[in-house]
Amino acid sequence: MEVNPNSPQSNSSSAAPNALGNVQRPGEYLRQIRTNQKLELDSVAKELNIPVKTLTALEQDDYKVLPEATFIKGYYRIYAKFLKVDATSIIQRFDDIYANDTGMLPNHALNNSPIKIMGKLPGSNRDRNRKWLKRALITALVLLVLGILVAVIQNMSGSSSGTEQTSASDASDVQVLSLDGGLATSGDQLGLQFSHPTSVHIVDSTGKVLATGRQASTLNLSGEPPFQIRLDDATAVSLSLNNEAISLSPYTVNGKADFRLSR
Repeated sequence: MEVNPNSPQSNSSSAAPNALGNVQRPGEYLRQIRTNQKLELDSVAKELNIPVKTLTALEQDDYKVLPEATFIKGYYRIYAKFLKVDATSIIQRFDDIYANDTGMLPNHALNNSPIKIMGKLPGSNRDRNRKWLKRALITALVLLVLGILVAVIQNMSGSSSGTEQTSASDASDVQVLSLDGGLATSGDQLGLQFSHPTSVHIVDSTGKVLATGRQASTLNLSGEPPFQIRLDDATAVSLSLNNEAISLSPYTVNGKADFRLSR
């Protein structure tokens, strides 16, 4: 008499089988192990995160309602590992009986498999582009912030250096070339007062350079008129000739003044 391996009679033994029987099917064997371990199907399904419907079909070896063979093997391996039994013989037995049950090879996808290759999802490229755009914007923002920080640090360093340079220039940048320091009584007297540092270049009629370079303090010079005067920033300078104030506005173009001055 032929025995149906899925019939309840095959589960009459209360002792867990040591290995897959010669006539047992994989699902029947796993169900027997679970029953002997006194595990409820619902709790196992929840623990493995596999739907109860799928786990029931797996225990009943109902391959026609399950996904393709590759996924069934995966389910068997997960279930066997959970029950602490060897999955190798289970997979081998599955390969032997799968073709007989379905008429297909174990490596062939079932036509009615609920798991199918869907191709690219609509909008997947757009989502990918959005991710790259977001990364690019974040990178640009980080670079901008770093650039601002570097600029601020450089400006602070430049201000400190400028202050030091201005202090140094007050003492040494300008070259007053009059041998008597501009206090000689011969010739005409030039006076320059500065509101902020600027470069000057002054030559008298003899070709003698009276002062040249960057200056920020008062200059008192003497020489033979007419004087050739060049000021890089005329707004920084108050000029007098023989103690008479000289307006620089008629000689100023774009903030600079370059002119000849005489009595």
